[in-house]
Amino acid sequence: MKIQFLTSKNSWLNLNKKEQVKRYLKKCSKKIKIINNFKDIKKNNDILIILSYFKIIPENFLKRSKYNLVVHESDLPKGKGHSPLFWQILKGKNKVTFTLFEASKNVDSGKYYLKKDFFFKKNYLYDEIKNCQFEFSLSLILKFLKNFKSSKKIKSYIQKGKSTFYKKRVKESSELNIRKSLIKQFNLLRIVNNEGHPAFFNFKGNKYIIKIFKEKK
Repeated sequence: MKIQFLTSKNSWLNLNKKEQVKRYLKKCSKKIKIINNFKDIKKNNDILIILSYFKIIPENFLKRSKYNLVVHESDLPKGKGHSPLFWQILKGKNKVTFTLFEASKNVDSGKYYLKKDFFFKKNYLYDEIKNCQFEFSLSLILKFLKNFKSSKKIKSYIQKGKSTFYKKRVKESSELNIRKSLIKQFNLLRIVNNEGHPAFFNFKGNKYIIKIFKEKK
């Protein structure tokens, strides 16, 4: 089984979990290559796995692989678009549906193979959330790979229902409202990236940066 794993060079996954990805996928195949540019997709792949990749892949490149797997943290077609996991946690949701689906020319619109719920603890912060996201996404992909390897029939399903969309989160999305309590804004503090887009507030012409950590016991 020939597998390529496509992720953006500056993604959290590529910077923190690259070696772990290799260890996971070697359970199913020794022919694994991690790439950071869709132009490096080889022809006649069995499977292309696409996680944390920030560009749209042209259809002619998707045709190079038998399957093009993507994991999206929403119950598609609900919650298409950017950062669905963080938007849902911000709204107070802790049960999040993960969808394993086939990449297509229309973003987040391909047939899906598997849907499964994950429950996040209410006190998890950014890195804990990202770790859970990574582990659970890989577990769905591994399940698919094992079925493919054993020559089981791969079932796919058409997305049904009304599509909804999440917009892209930007630096300004991490701003705290000084007129609201921290309790009411705790979910925002949970999803801010201390290094990339830390929480902040403006007061009397100054910008104040807040970084959140759990005290080690």
